[in-house]
Amino acid sequence: MNFDPTARSIAAFVITRVFREEAFAAPVLDTALARYPEIDPRERALATEITYGALRTAPYLLAEIGRHASRGIGQVDSEVRAHLIVAGYQILFLDRVPAFAAVSEAVRLIKQARGQKLGAFANAVLRRLSENVPKDKAGSFTRAVVDSVAPWLKGALGRSLGDAGAAAFLTYSAPPPLCLRIRLGADRDGVIDRLSRSAPTGAVIEPGKISPLAILIRGGGDPRRLAGYEQGDFVIHEEGAQLVALALGARAGETVLDACAGRGNKTSLLAEAVGPTGAVDAADLYEQKLDRLREDLATLRLSPRATFAVDWTAGRGGVKEGYDRVLVDAPCSGVGTLRRRPEIALRREQEDLEAFARLQLKILLAAAPLVRPGGTVVYAVCSVLREEAENVVARATAEMPSLAAAAFPEGPARDLAGEHTSLRLLPQVHGTDGYFIACLQRK
Repeated sequence: MNFDPTARSIAAFVITRVFREEAFAAPVLDTALARYPEIDPRERALATEITYGALRTAPYLLAEIGRHASRGIGQVDSEVRAHLIVAGYQILFLDRVPAFAAVSEAVRLIKQARGQKLGAFANAVLRRLSENVPKDKAGSFTRAVVDSVAPWLKGALGRSLGDAGAAAFLTYSAPPPLCLRIRLGADRDGVIDRLSRSAPTGAVIEPGKISPLAILIRGGGDPRRLAGYEQGDFVIHEEGAQLVALALGARAGETVLDACAGRGNKTSLLAEAVGPTGAVDAADLYEQKLDRLREDLATLRLSPRATFAVDWTAGRGGVKEGYDRVLVDAPCSGVGTLRRRPEIALRREQEDLEAFARLQLKILLAAAPLVRPGGTVVYAVCSVLREEAENVVARATAEMPSLAAAAFPEGPARDLAGEHTSLRLLPQVHGTDGYFIACLQRK
């Protein structure tokens, strides 16, 4: 990162990495901001807003910018393209940034990176763009977000959420808070009080809405500096993901399988729920993730009974039947995380959705028979699309007649779903990432 750290240069750096390397914006942005602790908080906030806003509207912005270039911008490299859309986002959608300032900074940065000729090109194109600033910038931004979504994805969202729900999902832009998960049985109010005394001035700390273990923090800075982090009083765990694990209803003394454990956030919660008299096994396709899972659980003074590197599409990998409960948090398109990962909309294709649905069905059909008769299976994806949600459950129950939809066990998922056998979490409704969660029982 060889540049003067400003909101615009950092945003352009992150977006260049997204374009050039298919990086995820969030970790790149976090690393860039951490490298320059001297940056004013307002500049940090602006860098974040520009990065996410520009990525959410990138197709629209590139089309608008291209209209003002006689030969288009198809041959422009990824770094120059990033500077152009950063400037375009400010010009078309931000009231507090004068157009001339956005143009001037972009031209300066492009000249610095690519020379006078491309700087002059950018100056001409962006000045033409600034002559067509919409009067209703907020309304224009909303339309640009929707217009930037590929037609197949827009159609899938409409089928899943209805047209109004799809528009609300796509345009909801409240920045997600940092979410912590306290230990089972801990006093959440007491933890919030201790956090409030150690957090920076102005931090907002409040209980989560749907998980009794969640604490939401805005403006809290580095969570590793908060009271209780070193003692393991809490872990970083998104609230919707907490509910996925809680939906299983694991109880003390039970045996549980986390069939797609990843790095083990849900595994650790399940291990707390079953306690020392129960057991949790963790499975994942990647052994390195299981290595990290064991390390992370050890810091919480927890451990899985066993771990299995399993390709569920090829077999069970030595996992035996007889679990009281099985969690299948399946790999998915990640569409439910668009608010925090807008680049997903730029990368996914309709063929990806179809491939994920086939994979999810195979995993569910392989893992569900491992639960004992009468036992509970929870299927979840961080997606809101029917193709990865209701359709997968319907096909699984059709192919495995002993598997049937059932009401959720007592707990926060049951509180939300009532007698319904599935629920959908939405950022504009619940403040979480988007999820589909279904409860099944082996007859």
